[in-house]
Amino acid sequence: MKELIGTGVALVTPFHKDGSVDFNGLEQLVNYTIDGGVEYIVILGTTAESATLTKEEKQKVIETIKKVNNKRVPLVLGIGGNNTAEIIKEYKETDLNDYIAILTVSPYYNKPSQEGIYQHYKAIAENTEANIILYNVPGRTGSNIAPETTIRLANEFKNIVAIKEASPNFIQSTDIIRLNTREDFLIISGDDEFAVPMTLAGGSGVISVIGQGIPNEFTQMIRNAIHKKVDDAYETHYKTVELTRAIFEEGNPAGIKAVLENKKICQSYTRLPLVEATDHLKNKITQLLTNI
Repeated sequence: MKELIGTGVALVTPFHKDGSVDFNGLEQLVNYTIDGGVEYIVILGTTAESATLTKEEKQKVIETIKKVNNKRVPLVLGIGGNNTAEIIKEYKETDLNDYIAILTVSPYYNKPSQEGIYQHYKAIAENTEANIILYNVPGRTGSNIAPETTIRLANEFKNIVAIKEASPNFIQSTDIIRLNTREDFLIISGDDEFAVPMTLAGGSGVISVIGQGIPNEFTQMIRNAIHKKVDDAYETHYKTVELTRAIFEEGNPAGIKAVLENKKICQSYTRLPLVEATDHLKNKITQLLTNI
């Protein structure tokens, strides 16, 4: 899965003021990220506000991204939830041939045990031939995939090819790297601020939010980390880390949409229950972008 090494970006879904999807803005965003050097694109992740998109809107978002991408970079599709049977049904009803992998978040709200998490992913892996990226983000799901569960899944199912690890506990990330004995299983950072240290520790890069806002700088930073150019990687990290932190101050994707508005890629509108960034945060982001 060398195509998943480097920087992937979880694209936002741009909206107009009336709440409709801004497909022109989406087209601009796809071209901007690809021109900026990202290795792959993630469609309909959390950052895309996929929870507030209708089935028809999701399909049109997918079609737009695939058309504009025109096979220039690999695509990953987000399919996840807290109903195992429903996820399996969606896998079977979706044409997955155009995707290098499927990103599937650990069940949220239900708060399953480690055995429940294992059985959830086991059922998915046994019902599809698609490559699966586990997604651990305890801050959103309310439960954590323990390193031992990740390694158990990696060892037992060859089509589970990676984990997007977004635990706030960096030691957990390094434990997964340390315990992993499967050379083709990738540990991908799900936290922009941890992307450099995690990659230097043996990770395979990042699925990023800020990467779509400053793709040139961010992708080169991750390449430097992959090639163990420590000083170069950290030079960019320290130059951009305040912006990375700022975009999450008022929730995701409000902050990154403010960045994209500043760059005239799309407007910063979100859908309820999310609200767009305040003027205070927008002004802060403008200053940080100027400094970069």
